[in-house]
Amino acid sequence: MIRINELQLPLDHPADALRPAIVRRLKITDAQLLDFTVFKRSYDARKKNSEITFVYIIDVTLDNEASVLERFADDRNVRTAPDTGYYPVAKAPDDLTERPLIIGFGPCGLFAALTLAQMGFKPIVLERGRDVRSRTKDTWALWRNKVLSPESNVQFGEGGAGLFSDGKLYSQIKDPKFYGRKVMHEFVRAGAPEEIMFVSKPHIGTFRLTGVVASMREEIRALGGEVRFDSRVEDFLIDDGRIEGVKLTNGEELRSRYVVLALGHSARDTFRKLYERGVYVEAKPFAVGFRVEHPQSLIDKARLGKYAGHPELGAADYKLVHHAKNGRAVYSFCMCPGGMVVAATSEPGRVVTNGMSQYSRNERNANAGIVVGIHPEQDFPGSPLAGVELQEQLESRAYELGGSDYCAPGQLVGDFIRGKASSSLGAVQPSYQPGVLLGDLAQALPAYAIDAIREALPAFGKQIRGFDRHDAVLTGIETRTSSPVRIKRDNLSLQSLNTRGLYPAGEGAGYAGGILSAGVDGIKVAEALATAMLADLKSE
Repeated sequence: MIRINELQLPLDHPADALRPAIVRRLKITDAQLLDFTVFKRSYDARKKNSEITFVYIIDVTLDNEASVLERFADDRNVRTAPDTGYYPVAKAPDDLTERPLIIGFGPCGLFAALTLAQMGFKPIVLERGRDVRSRTKDTWALWRNKVLSPESNVQFGEGGAGLFSDGKLYSQIKDPKFYGRKVMHEFVRAGAPEEIMFVSKPHIGTFRLTGVVASMREEIRALGGEVRFDSRVEDFLIDDGRIEGVKLTNGEELRSRYVVLALGHSARDTFRKLYERGVYVEAKPFAVGFRVEHPQSLIDKARLGKYAGHPELGAADYKLVHHAKNGRAVYSFCMCPGGMVVAATSEPGRVVTNGMSQYSRNERNANAGIVVGIHPEQDFPGSPLAGVELQEQLESRAYELGGSDYCAPGQLVGDFIRGKASSSLGAVQPSYQPGVLLGDLAQALPAYAIDAIREALPAFGKQIRGFDRHDAVLTGIETRTSSPVRIKRDNLSLQSLNTRGLYPAGEGAGYAGGILSAGVDGIKVAEALATAMLADLKSE
């Protein structure tokens, strides 16, 4: 197979234009082209008033490929295509009696469980929340009726925090073994749109993702795995530096010397229990800030120019960074085109925001986190759990500022920049439910964060015209950008530094930052666990 890079076609090219374009590019006859697939399709809109073209990476199968490669030996854009297939590293013996445990059923736990099940290891998944259907009802109860279920919400339940998000499936991780392709392939097999395999910034959206996740769960069960909901791990059974099993809140003990820790970034009670049991945990940087909302049409015009609204391009996104005078980095986080700001708390008496989009991305507003990076040594020194405590303090304060009923505190961007409390909305209507209480957000975050964001917003307005418009809306607060701890693991075995058989993984352990990277990490950990398990069986 041969890969062609940088094959450009007009934005409005007909569906059948690729084949003749490949033939022209390789200077072959149509009969020589046996088959082709689109590996990636992207576009460059940085110069919004110039022509936008699609840029393709195509994998082709040819008659007499060797002669074509020889002719293009000096062309770096025509090369042998890499093998992106997935090959299992192990197969469980038929008489295997010990079963690995997986704690958490977000993207990391999902792919760890699926990979282990496909290799025959019949994992047991322990998820403190509920299945996607029940979880969706519980989440809507908070959004519509201000009723919080602490074990079933945006953070906890089947699909993890990524379920109620934009469903973004892109990442900047290094992926030399193409695990990301397996993630995409499994999503497509479970019902996701086939386009996620090749578009440059794939996403699924919440409502479509729920069905995909449920389908994957049933495959795990069909392969002999178990998925247990409403099963919160209360304690860890550790003996002489080795995990031996876990204890659930109902008193049940499950024994296993192989446990994947795929907690997610909001399992604060479990972080505390791990620390109490002596598992190595350290504080790590994260970010805090607000959600900002603009009309999606403003972002489309600023980013796409005359192509704004083009059906092939969809709703435009952005990525912004500003280095403030006080040394803080301010950046956009989890940008959701055509989406909404959602209530994302998992604990009573606290307010947290997040962003979410459906597959269509056709809501009236664009939103993104505007967040400030913070660091353990500088901002929350002391215990490895000091970052957790800081998040809790800020979220409790946001709850008070929002009126103590799960409404969120908000402020117009213009008023925030000038240091004036807001009392009425303009043209931009906030999407956050249960509602937004306008006031002064300067009370919601530490002064260094407020100063940095105040400086950054006008700077962002120079990059995207209208970004700092007076009636754009800030909604507070965003604190769960990533885990405040890292449950550190050995680089080779992927086991905890001081607890053998325990495999910290995904966002909660500090090793991922989104659906795709968490899924990839789940595959890596599953492979490491399976390899270690077979080696132990052989030595026994």
